[in-house]
Amino acid sequence: MPTMYLKSHELYDKVTQILAENNSTVLLKTSWCTKPDILVTSDPANVQHILNSKYSVYQRGSEFRKAFNFFRDAIFLKDVQEWKEEKKFTHAFYRENRFQKASLKIIHRTLEKSLIPVLDHMSQQNQALDLQILFNHYMLDTTCLMATGFDPGSLRIGFPKSPLLDAMDDMAEEKRTAEACNILNQTVADYVSKNQELTAKKQENGDDFDVLKFYLAEATAKGSRKHTETGFLAANVMTLLYAGRDTSAALLTWFFYLISRNPFARNKILAEIRQNFPPGKHFLHNAEELSKLVYLHCALCESLRLFPTTPVIIREPIQEDVLPSGHKVDQTTKGKEGSNMWGTNSFPGFGSGPWACPGKELAFTRMKAVAATILHNFNVEVLEEQTVCPGVSAALTVKHGLKDTVSSRWSI
Repeated sequence: MPTMYLKSHELYDKVTQILAENNSTVLLKTSWCTKPDILVTSDPANVQHILNSKYSVYQRGSEFRKAFNFFRDAIFLKDVQEWKEEKKFTHAFYRENRFQKASLKIIHRTLEKSLIPVLDHMSQQNQALDLQILFNHYMLDTTCLMATGFDPGSLRIGFPKSPLLDAMDDMAEEKRTAEACNILNQTVADYVSKNQELTAKKQENGDDFDVLKFYLAEATAKGSRKHTETGFLAANVMTLLYAGRDTSAALLTWFFYLISRNPFARNKILAEIRQNFPPGKHFLHNAEELSKLVYLHCALCESLRLFPTTPVIIREPIQEDVLPSGHKVDQTTKGKEGSNMWGTNSFPGFGSGPWACPGKELAFTRMKAVAATILHNFNVEVLEEQTVCPGVSAALTVKHGLKDTVSSRWSI
């Protein structure tokens, strides 16, 4: 493949074309003396085989860990055997009733106190804004609140400078300077230390609950010293910040772009919202309200199919195996499962099998709450004279952002 494609938005189109011409699976031969071969597949049977049926054979591997080495001791970097025990903590807090209640409170508070005031201001000033930046700020603040109990305050009128957000952006764009890495690690470590101090002093509201409080309580109950160490907690909070911000912000941006190109779908979503909620300002945030928005949920799923936020999943076989397509792989082969973004196949946007994202339901709750609240309260118009294309990064972002104007549907 010509190197010109490696940093181009045309990379995904080119890979999709190659896969379509090769029955959805292709083996890329690399140098015989330096690098392993790379097998790329979007064949549903192969993907199911790798991620589910034979998941223990296909590990995340050294290349994956190297790409995300700044996460240090994070659970998601571990291979299956190491991860089996650790994942019990991760899955448990998503099922914790207190965490679910706290999450809904955070969503409501950040919609009312952050998102709506910013959009009201932009509407009054008749200013254009970048929706991707808006969603990045919103998702960072809500995720940080859910994970640590602290609000970075990045989504405010004027978009104040946020060292944490800037550091995360630099790391995601592979500008991994020592300064960005230090800011990211120190900020997260500070949140962990503050949370530990408050927990030790029992200075917390009984209605509040976050991931760190859960980890510390569970570790104390089970006598697990490792799970109370600042380094371990900081690494896993950092993982939650990236997972909770980048993917949801990117998908919401693609969603608003797609409905701007499909008035029929946009009008169906608006009709569904109006059918369930009265005119006037309203913050759609609780589970019962959001469960009524079936068409919106389907539209988000279709956006995820067309623009999967994690377009490539990397796995390395630890032994010889034969894929359903007949391709043979071994330790000298690296496997990449790619979502066929512009084809007819649909792949799990939140992973599959043991590696499936445990925060899927929460992610959809937040995205539906944000999308419904914006559409209910504002007219959103995507500016025409802009180039909208995917960026080449771990998450499928909109390369140049998405410029829009907003106007309030109600008197302010």
